[in-house]
Amino acid sequence: MTDAEQEELERLRRENEQLKQKVQRGKTLELRVSQKGALSVYGLNRFPVTLYKEQWERLLEISDSIKEFIKQHEGELAVRNKPE
Repeated sequence: MTDAEQEELERLRRENEQLKQKVQRGKTLELRVSQKGALSVYGLNRFPVTLYKEQWERLLEISDSIKEFIKQHEGELAVRNKPE
């Protein structure tokens, strides 16, 4: 492998690593309607979170309770993909 090819390979590796980090940090959430008419949230995990309309409404009704629960149990709850 020539020096130029080696340099290009290293440059591409660095660029690839930067893109991976950017995707993990800047992952946006996307809403879609599923084939069965449910609401799916993409971007939280590998698979979407899918609930029917009435399930989302029930969950959103207690959103303040969920936030308070998280605050009260901060030390017990695990954090995935914590930004550095």
